[in-house]
Amino acid sequence: MNGPDLLAANASILRTRVGACWPGERAVFRGHDLHADLHGIDWMALYVFGITGRHFGPEQIRLLHGIWTLTSYPDSRLWNNRVAAIAANTRSSSVLGLAAGIAITEAGVYGGRPGIRAIDFFLRAGTAVSAGGEIGEFVARELASRRIYGYGRPINCIDERLPPLIKLVESLGFEQGQHYRLAFKVEKILVGEYKPFLKMNFAALTAALAADLGFTPRQYHLFNILKTLAGIPPCILEAAEKPAGALFPTRCNDIDYRGQAPRPWTGSTENT
Repeated sequence: MNGPDLLAANASILRTRVGACWPGERAVFRGHDLHADLHGIDWMALYVFGITGRHFGPEQIRLLHGIWTLTSYPDSRLWNNRVAAIAANTRSSSVLGLAAGIAITEAGVYGGRPGIRAIDFFLRAGTAVSAGGEIGEFVARELASRRIYGYGRPINCIDERLPPLIKLVESLGFEQGQHYRLAFKVEKILVGEYKPFLKMNFAALTAALAADLGFTPRQYHLFNILKTLAGIPPCILEAAEKPAGALFPTRCNDIDYRGQAPRPWTGSTENT
């Protein structure tokens, strides 16, 4: 079915498996009555249930909470926080600033998109190793054609989020996960055989954990994109309290201009 037939079959009706609401009566969330069956559910549990259609256990939810908590930094210098804070400082609405901050969290180099590439790598690596392959050979083939995301970090290759995350993982009993263990093996290979600064960062370990929890790349992206969310509102509130334009102003003398030199205006001054 395509073209006009497809459009006609979907006109005036929503076909859905994820849920619907009947105002004044009830709301259904993936086959469950939201107010009766899911009343009192943890918000993270509801969020990932909505994404995956699966119910996660208490330990898994604690792990997912931890991933979000450990990387929510209220620092207005960070790329996504900066956008939200500048929006607030220029007197845009808080919601627009927050939405802009979330949108730019998807940055291709150091935002949400590396997470997609990282979990894709671990899922493929896990499949290859399960089929009898060697992880070292898989890494070499990968590097021959593309970058492995989640290893190496701008500014400082040491990631301060990893020790508390590893401690949380071990306390919850998830340290034996296939992809989690592969993450450390890949780090050993990259640091020992390629570049010393290619240490594992938060993106790699969280992607490996998500792979162990059964997330697909798209599902993980929807979870991962909000992991810095709690750090944005404080930046918005503080920036709104500052005088308009006073957040990160730049002096003209600080601009290193290397374009064409100033040119005299030779146009006619007569009205035409």
